[in-house]
Amino acid sequence: MPSNDMTNKYMAYSQKNLFKELENANSHLKKFSHVNKKALDQFLSFSEQKDKLMNRKEELDRGEEKIKELMTALEQQKCEAIQFTFRQVAKFFTEVFKKLVPGGSAELVLKARDGSFMGSADLMDQDSSNYHGVGIKVMFTNQGEMREMNALSGGQKSLVDLAFIFAIQKCDPAPFYLFDEIDQALDAHHRKAVADMIHEMSKHAQFITTTFRPELLEHANKFYGVMFRNRVSHVECVTREQAYDFVEDDTTHA
Repeated sequence: MPSNDMTNKYMAYSQKNLFKELENANSHLKKFSHVNKKALDQFLSFSEQKDKLMNRKEELDRGEEKIKELMTALEQQKCEAIQFTFRQVAKFFTEVFKKLVPGGSAELVLKARDGSFMGSADLMDQDSSNYHGVGIKVMFTNQGEMREMNALSGGQKSLVDLAFIFAIQKCDPAPFYLFDEIDQALDAHHRKAVADMIHEMSKHAQFITTTFRPELLEHANKFYGVMFRNRVSHVECVTREQAYDFVEDDTTHA
C-alpha cells in the first residue's frame, strides 16, 4: 500500500485504535525476537570476506599453474642435461677405452627401470624418470663378447674405471687428479697405455700419481720419494734416476 494511503488510513483512526494497532504490531514483532538483528551487517561483512577469499583463490590457482609450468620446464631441462652429459661422456668413454685397449671396445649405457639398457642413440623423447642407473659393457678382444663389470677381472675393472674417469675429465675437466697406484693390477702393456693417456691429458690438468712401476715415470716431470728413517716417513724430491732405481728395486724385491 502506498505511504500516502497508509497515512490517510491511520489519520482516520482514533487514538484508542492507534494504540491497539501499535500493540498488535509490537505483539507481532515479538515473534521475531530470536532473529539476529546484526544479520545484515554480518552478511555484508562475510560477503566482502568471501569476495577476498575468492580473489585469493584465483591468485593461488594462477600461481599453481605457473609452478606446474616451471616444474615441467625444469624436468625437461633436467632430462636434456642428463641426455647431453650422458652422450658426451659415452662418446669420450668409447674413444678413451679404444686407446687403452686397441683391440677392444666399450659402451656406456643407461639402465631403464624395466631392466633394459639404452645407449646414446636410444634417448630421444625419453622421460628421465625411466632411468635407473648407468651400466658399462666392454669387450677386450675383437672376437670376444660384450660383458658387464661384474664379469671382469681386477685389471680389466681398473682399465674400465680409468677410461670412465678420463672420459669425465674430457667432458668436465678438473684442475688436478690424485691417483694412488692405479697401475697395480695392470700388465706392462696396459700400464704404458695408461701412462701415455695421462701424459696426453696432462696438457690441461695436473696429475699426481703414486706407483711402484716404471711406466708412469716416463713422462713425469717431478719425482718424490717416501723415505723411512728413524721410524718416521719423509717425503723428499728425488731425481728421475733415483725414482727409477726405487721402482726397479721394488720390482726385484717383489
